[in-house]
Amino acid sequence: QVQLVESGGGLVQIGGSLRLSCAASGRSFSSNAMAWFRQLPEKEREYVAAISWSGSTTKYADSVKGRFTISRDNAQNTVWLQMNSLKPEDTAVYYCAASIRTYSTGTNRPKDYDLWGQGTQVTVSS
Repeated sequence: QVQLVESGGGLVQIGGSLRLSCAASGRSFSSNAMAWFRQLPEKEREYVAAISWSGSTTKYADSVKGRFTISRDNAQNTVWLQMNSLKPEDTAVYYCAASIRTYSTGTNRPKDYDLWGQGTQVTVSS
């Protein structure tokens, strides 16, 4: 079964850090760009960050630039999202996604991704 499984979410205080993991299984995703999105109830899914298939190109939403870092290890078929200096507005369910196209740098559009994980909750509170 081809799937993405996120982990690492939880409750953290303002200014704290979390590291999310996205483990892929069922096939290799080394040719696919990967991304993280987040979503609040009854809100649109929001782009967070993307990483190219090789890992050489990373992109971020303005709201997380300088605080979050996306990375990947193709040998482990895993993508991470290191989140530092967390704010209450970072509270959401975080999803990782694999791109439809191969050998791309990744985009900020959910429609460009066809495999999604189940999500992991991140809550930032005081």
